Amino acid sequence: MKKILTWEELKKEADRLRGKGKKIAFTNGCFDILHVGHVQYLREARKTGDLLILGLNSDASVRAIKGEKRPLVPQEERAEVVASLMSVDYVTVFDETTPLKLIEYLRPDILVKGGDWKEEAVVGRDAVRSWGGKVVIVPMTEGASTTNIVEKIRRVYGIG
Repeated sequence: MKKILTWEELKKEADRLRGKGKKIAFTNGCFDILHVGHVQYLREARKTGDLLILGLNSDASVRAIKGEKRPLVPQEERAEVVASLMSVDYVTVFDETTPLKLIEYLRPDILVKGGDWKEEAVVGRDAVRSWGGKVVIVPMTEGASTTNIVEKIRRVYGIG
């Protein structure tokens, strides 16, 4: 089964599944270096709906958010890695710094974000609620982050 789809392919699939009564959950992120926090978060996010769509920030989007040195892993590889997870049903890439256009296009039933977000600040919250959807905040794994991994590598190997 093809799991990495264009927006158009994904919209058709989401509409088809929604027509069968399936509840569609959506989350997004950079997922630069996949770590235990990501895996646990995505497992919990998947439990909120019948399927989970992951909107992946493109390389340009990650650079705009995290700076010129990121991402460490190119978007095609990041997409393949997250698509390999059982908890992720579909992946699509977006270029904007926020997933709002993608959320409005796909119209998920459930918008999932990590516990580092306050519900009032979740991008797409108002849109999802406007069509009867809901926002779910999933707890994060303490200390698990790509930034922490990079910093540990720098310390261990004495890199600048």
